[in-house]
Amino acid sequence: MTLPIKVIRSQRRKKSSAARVVNGIIEVRIPAWMSTEQETEAVATLTAHIEKKHAIAETGVDLMARARTLAHVYKLPVPRKITWVTNQNTLWGSCSFDDGVVRLSSRLLTTPDWVLDYVILHEITHLVESDHGPEFQRLMERYPKAERAEGFLEAMALGFTS
Repeated sequence: MTLPIKVIRSQRRKKSSAARVVNGIIEVRIPAWMSTEQETEAVATLTAHIEKKHAIAETGVDLMARARTLAHVYKLPVPRKITWVTNQNTLWGSCSFDDGVVRLSSRLLTTPDWVLDYVILHEITHLVESDHGPEFQRLMERYPKAERAEGFLEAMALGFTS
């Protein structure tokens, strides 16, 4: 769902731009001196960030429940925390081996469940094997749709899927 956008030019703003949702409208505040081109760029950047956060809030996916289920099925540790992030544009996920925190790229919001499960499984496998060596590969090969999920993510990275 795309929210309406209202651009507010401010004499008080000297350098920075900001956006927030107010009564269901994305309010983008920019310095009054910005050109139309700069405004367009600022609005696109800031609204994309807000819309990603809005999509995350609306998803209803219980990441911790999925991680617990996968950890149980594949006999892996449960992460201490698992969360969506909007700042991973090249990685699908990351795992902090030391503190047990898994972060998933918000780009995965539109993927099928079996792809999301693959990425979650990949990251919680890092709680056992920190690198992508032979033991990590052996553990990941247990996921029946691993090769298919890898292909999906590869196609997505190349822009062939949404």
